[in-house]
Amino acid sequence: MTETSSGAPTRFADGARSPHLARRRRKQKLLQAFGVAGLGVATLMLSILIGSLVVSGYKAFTQTHVTLDVFIDPQEVTAERLPRGGFDDVLARSLAEQLADLDASDRATLRQATSILSNGAQFQLRDAVVADPALIGTSVTITVPASDPFDQLNKGLVDRDTPEGQRRVSDVQIAWFDQLAAQGAVSKPFNWALFFNADSRFPEQAGLWGAIVGSFWALLTCFVISFPLGIGAAIYLEEFAPKSRLSDFIEVNINNLAAVPSVVFGLLALAVFIGWFGMPRSAPVVGGLTLALMTMPTIIIATRAALKAVPPSIREAALGVGASRQQVVFDHVLPLAMPGILTGTIIGLAQALGETAPLLLIGMNAFITSAASTPFDSATALPTQIFIWADSPERGFVSRTSAAILVLLGFLVLMNGLAIFLRSRLERRW
Repeated sequence: MTETSSGAPTRFADGARSPHLARRRRKQKLLQAFGVAGLGVATLMLSILIGSLVVSGYKAFTQTHVTLDVFIDPQEVTAERLPRGGFDDVLARSLAEQLADLDASDRATLRQATSILSNGAQFQLRDAVVADPALIGTSVTITVPASDPFDQLNKGLVDRDTPEGQRRVSDVQIAWFDQLAAQGAVSKPFNWALFFNADSRFPEQAGLWGAIVGSFWALLTCFVISFPLGIGAAIYLEEFAPKSRLSDFIEVNINNLAAVPSVVFGLLALAVFIGWFGMPRSAPVVGGLTLALMTMPTIIIATRAALKAVPPSIREAALGVGASRQQVVFDHVLPLAMPGILTGTIIGLAQALGETAPLLLIGMNAFITSAASTPFDSATALPTQIFIWADSPERGFVSRTSAAILVLLGFLVLMNGLAIFLRSRLERRW
């Protein structure tokens, strides 16, 4: 080691490094290794989660259907009695004609055979006849969903080698179903009903449309309330409010509200909106108000951060040319901060879309068989629909629960992708 003049750094001979520098580099590499390991574990856990959902839910995106040639008997169905009529008997006789060894005179046997078809098959036939009464007395070909046990059988989720007493379908029913499959009457197309049907007690008829519409109304209400109020509060606190104990107290409480569990907001909505104001239970407008209370602190914090990110020179230049304080904020600062504001808002709405606890407390887990036409009608939401299906005993709802989770994750990915797109397109670099 050589000595230099006073105050100069010490140098080590033969290119030797300082022990402190070597130790610092080791710590840096160790920190990088921990970061890479953390990312790897997170990616692995996410892959396991998505993989398990896909494995258990992909079969819900297809649905077993049975195609029948149905003769609409005028003795069972008449134009004068519509929409009433013996549509179930018409389907049963048509099914008996396609099953060669079926004794149509035995009501018990015929009932076993018709259990292959979904309970909604007769209503599908009824709607077709009501729409065109000229079909009475003619033969039509219709394709109806199979019931859940036979849908599970066709998808390989029912083991044929299981003893008959431990299965929901008997050997005779399996033979009938195989006979229909041999005739080419069994198909397995994409399950559009999963997206365009409302909820049902029967898995083969249950869909997410009612929950999607309910989530739309709730998020629309949440956005209409939280976006202007959150931005207004953030602008006032950041640009106009005097620095005092009161403003500091408000700021601290906004930060605390952003960390409050969502179930607390649900209890607040239950006590205030439903208990005091008498608003309807399970209505999207109440859910939207609840989600707005929960989302507003996030929007305020994101907006204040976006306003702070605007360089002070923008404000100074606007003030220098004679602009008022209000003109500076609304004509110069706010447009430049809007990309960050929109990003924070979309992320807040995405978080609100996945909330379940507050919606359960206000009753949005009711069994609703139709989509809400207004925000004041009873409805469910995607998270609560998943909760309802997960609690259902029918086996068909197992795969539909996973499929619904995948649909919800798809909406969340789209919303976060939109936030990233807006940020990249509108972001200004200083």
